[in-house]
Amino acid sequence: MNKLSIKTGDTVVVLSGKDKGKQGKVMSVMPDAGKVIVEKVNMVSRHTKPRQQGEQGGILQKEAPIYACKVQRVCPKCNKPTRPAHKLLAGGKKVRVCKKCGAEI
Repeated sequence: MNKLSIKTGDTVVVLSGKDKGKQGKVMSVMPDAGKVIVEKVNMVSRHTKPRQQGEQGGILQKEAPIYACKVQRVCPKCNKPTRPAHKLLAGGKKVRVCKKCGAEI
């Protein structure tokens, strides 16, 4: 099982590829494949047939998975892309911390 430092709901920036520099919110994470789906990033066209009577078919735009190594978490405080560090609090709770400004993520 692969461990990813990115979780659902995180804001990330794309580091490489056709959508380089775009920011978006992580909609879902697939740790076994090492991929994430980011809102409004890596859009692909999907040709769909109407399955039920009255349903609309056509070409739909949807997000495709992107490798997690191609995105990096954006710190909400300093607004810079950073790898999260981990820190233990007094109660024994493990939290993610920004490596650039030290803010708790």
